[in-house]
Amino acid sequence: MSLEGLVEWRHHKALVREAQSSLQVEIEANARELQKGLKDVDAEQKQLAEDLVILQKIINNPKAQNLETPTINIQIPAFDDVSWETVKATGALSYMPYGEAHRYSDIYKQQDEVDAAEHQAVNDVVLSVALSPFLEPVTTKLNPQDAPMLKQRIKVLQVRLYLLAVLIHDLDEKYQKFLAAHPG
Repeated sequence: MSLEGLVEWRHHKALVREAQSSLQVEIEANARELQKGLKDVDAEQKQLAEDLVILQKIINNPKAQNLETPTINIQIPAFDDVSWETVKATGALSYMPYGEAHRYSDIYKQQDEVDAAEHQAVNDVVLSVALSPFLEPVTTKLNPQDAPMLKQRIKVLQVRLYLLAVLIHDLDEKYQKFLAAHPG
């Protein structure tokens, strides 16, 4: 091996070590954020179930005054991927063993799927909010004829959040498996 080749090889090794270190920190932070996200999804599912009860009361008794207000809200975790994008851009990924590169890729692919599902849930919230009053009592804003439509939209959101929870659990398993194999 030439001196130039040795210098380049050492550079690649250092690049991989730096990439591994930054990815470790990023995955640890994302795993913590994911736990909050799962709690938020569970809380929102409970709130949506309560909202459906309110809406069913309105549907069953459209002329009765109802002072309860549906509460549609969603909190989504924000994942960091700066290290991942940097690792790809610098070419460090290509110097890692295939199995290791594949593990990182699998984690970040799942993370992207969770992110996409979260954004779809946010879109569903926007559609639900379009019919739902949040700043004033239901009786002043929610037309009883709109209650079935809002109920339908909330049911769609519930399914979306259920699927999001499945994706979050899958990602959590990947994070935990990775972190167990790579204690910080």
